[in-house]
Amino acid sequence: MEPIATKKRKKKTVLQEVRQIAIITLACAVYAAAITAFILPYDIVTGGIVGLANLIYYAARIPVAITYASINIALYALALWLLGWKYIARTVYASVALTTFLWVAQRLMTDPATGELVKILGDEKFMSMLLGCAIMGFSIATLFSCSGSSGGTDIVASIMNKYFNIPIGATLLTADLLIIASGLFIPTFGPMVERIRFVAFGVCAMSFECAVIAYALIIRRRSVQFLIFSEKYGELALEISLATGHTMTLLDGHGWYSGDEMKVICVLAKMSESSEIFRIIKEVDPKAFVSQSRVIGVFGEGFDAIRMIGERAEEKPKD
Repeated sequence: MEPIATKKRKKKTVLQEVRQIAIITLACAVYAAAITAFILPYDIVTGGIVGLANLIYYAARIPVAITYASINIALYALALWLLGWKYIARTVYASVALTTFLWVAQRLMTDPATGELVKILGDEKFMSMLLGCAIMGFSIATLFSCSGSSGGTDIVASIMNKYFNIPIGATLLTADLLIIASGLFIPTFGPMVERIRFVAFGVCAMSFECAVIAYALIIRRRSVQFLIFSEKYGELALEISLATGHTMTLLDGHGWYSGDEMKVICVLAKMSESSEIFRIIKEVDPKAFVSQSRVIGVFGEGFDAIRMIGERAEEKPKD
């Protein structure tokens, strides 16, 4: 007969997968709403594979759909090899979801009388850029946190982060800057002055978006340390392990006043998991004594990998 703990773990894994898919779907919906409401109506340039496909069309008249599909297929194959099938499955799902939400959002935001997208903030182009990029940045960071992305340069950024420890925001910024700067060489954008203005605004937009992505990822990586003093340490350790997937250490404690021997649970977890851990402690042993403290960094299995900049992974990552 299958142990109860194993059944609980499998159930928890399924619930976590469903939760992550729901978060990815919501992030795609918010991203689509942001780009449709605050970016597209104001003709603000963005980077990514779509921007590269547009530039290739301007220069060589190769259809955007062919370029976009070809590049993404190649990147999906690379992601499947280097990042695993779970990442590619979520990325393909996110790409389809984002495409669907973009289509719906553009239909809803189009003025039937003029056929143009509605400008919610009027003529406030710069304010619209800031608001749109902030929302888009947090949405992309959410996708990365769920081991997925919207495809394109996001895949390149994930690979560079995994194998070379280069921040995701930095890779996205570099790739998008190169794509946007290519607009200087496209005559169809108008005179050089107009092209410089077009590129300059695009650089501002992508810089702000990448800064938001980096900030959001730093927030999500914050970790805490718990020291839990409880007579029910065995039950607490099991429940916390099932809920978070983290292992922990039992320390030998000795009460100064009582003189009693006791076990102390030491567990490292993400800041976002704190509420779940406190809920478990309250349910299992409301009388437990708990110490929570922030830590500067946690490295190892389940957290950030111990890597130096430029260091390659020793072996192909497992799914």
